[in-house]
Amino acid sequence: MNKAFFVSMIFLAGCAVQPDYKRPAVELPAAWKESAQNFARDGNWWRIYADPALEKMVEDALARNSNLLVAAARVDEARALLAQADASFYPSVDASLSRGRSLSSAATGLLPPGIERERNNYRAALNVSYEVDLWGRLRTTAQAARADLLASEAARDTVRITVAADVAKAYFALRALDAQVERTRRALALREDGLKLQQKRFDGGVISEFDYRQLEAETASARAQLPPLERDREIQEAALSVLLGRSPREILENGISRSAAEDGRLLAVVVPSGLPSELLLRRPDLVEAEQRLVAANARVAVARSAYFPSIQLTGVLGSEAQMLSSLFSGPAGIWSLAAAVAAPIFAGGRLEAQVGAAEAREKQALAGYQGAIQNAFREVRAALAAQARARESVEAEAARTAALGAALRLARLRYDNGLASQLDVIDAQRSLLAAEMARHEALRAQRAAVADLFKALGG
Repeated sequence: MNKAFFVSMIFLAGCAVQPDYKRPAVELPAAWKESAQNFARDGNWWRIYADPALEKMVEDALARNSNLLVAAARVDEARALLAQADASFYPSVDASLSRGRSLSSAATGLLPPGIERERNNYRAALNVSYEVDLWGRLRTTAQAARADLLASEAARDTVRITVAADVAKAYFALRALDAQVERTRRALALREDGLKLQQKRFDGGVISEFDYRQLEAETASARAQLPPLERDREIQEAALSVLLGRSPREILENGISRSAAEDGRLLAVVVPSGLPSELLLRRPDLVEAEQRLVAANARVAVARSAYFPSIQLTGVLGSEAQMLSSLFSGPAGIWSLAAAVAAPIFAGGRLEAQVGAAEAREKQALAGYQGAIQNAFREVRAALAAQARARESVEAEAARTAALGAALRLARLRYDNGLASQLDVIDAQRSLLAAEMARHEALRAQRAAVADLFKALGG
């Protein structure tokens, strides 16, 4: 009998439901076609900008950014849930101490002679329960929890990369606004000095009121360009302060430190020649999507294990007595052992529905994983194109600025020799200012494109 029982248990254990996860096949390009001079190998890719102020900001953001703190707390939560799942492999032991007082009826004739109608009962016991995991339900539950932990860690890394990229982009946007404000103020100062000179000429009757009013309008137009730029700079500075995780007081009272020197250099392409495109599968959001798929696959096995019987072992060891003074005496000892097997027979389709729901969630996770891979390669392609085009824009704007600078010098020379009017000089100044503003915007876009590419590559 015992032999048959154990043989049947071994046979049933062989029917245990286990996850059958296999990484979905993905058609990938062999390697990136682009070449490069620089490549961040330690994950701190923002150092390629060679800007100490930016490096300090990224460090502050990674330590204090609220989104990153939330992601880290989710990792802690997932780690605790995994510990909870692992704890189910061990017996559960708890202690109980109880006191009861009861009164029995003397009118039923059931009360034995010599037994008091009113009596006390004291009980102290250790209760033990343990589930035998023959079908792998506990194992697969723990595997799902472990996959959830890995997914939450990958999600935290995604937030880390995003925060670093957002800080870099916000910082260079602020630097671009600084340069634009400075150029606008310098142009306004030149216009105001020129207007003062022309006012003297107007007062002396050298130029007409029409010419003077045109010059006055040009100066007012230059002055009107300054407030929107200063407003945008204040907004950008506040947004960067939030990214850095600063307190409300710091957001209102403290400014943003940045490098004073203007940096007009271009950054090299950051993808090395021959880098296998499979490395992109290490991108944190792709790791997260795959681990979500692993967890969903494991939970399908958990749902299927509900078709099998559950085996619960329980035990009690303790003492029970009528008087507290006799509770821990030898005759008061009690113990019990029990094994219970519960097998589903009819559940009205509930188990089938649970399995169907788990399989549907697995399909959702699979589609999400495949979509995440497609989106990742789309982002890389777009980032590579944006970086290349941004570099070309910077070079074109630099050439345009140089040409307009030469044109302004010629306009001033012609004005000094009486061959051109002051309005011609102002037109040249206006064109040069617009070109300089566009050049700073192109530099910002090129630096932002580098950050977007590193973000697309997963850091």
